[in-house]
Amino acid sequence: MTSDSLASLRGRIGGLALAVQRNPREYTAKARATFLQRFLDEQPVDLPPEERQRRAEAARKLHFTRLALASAKARQKSRKGTTA
Repeated sequence: MTSDSLASLRGRIGGLALAVQRNPREYTAKARATFLQRFLDEQPVDLPPEERQRRAEAARKLHFTRLALASAKARQKSRKGTTA
């Protein structure tokens, strides 16, 4: 096992241990709000608040969907490289 793999497992264990003791939604609320604010800031300020919120949430979903596509392409490329 590589040192990166071990570090990743240690980090995961730490995160899960914290989740056993506290609600992750509580201690990540500020970070999630700050992240969503990024997408709210991209929306026109003259929209009604509900529409701005809806668009910001859609922009966040778009962001993560693009990341998922890029990840899938990278995995596919990696698989092709190892089977040559």
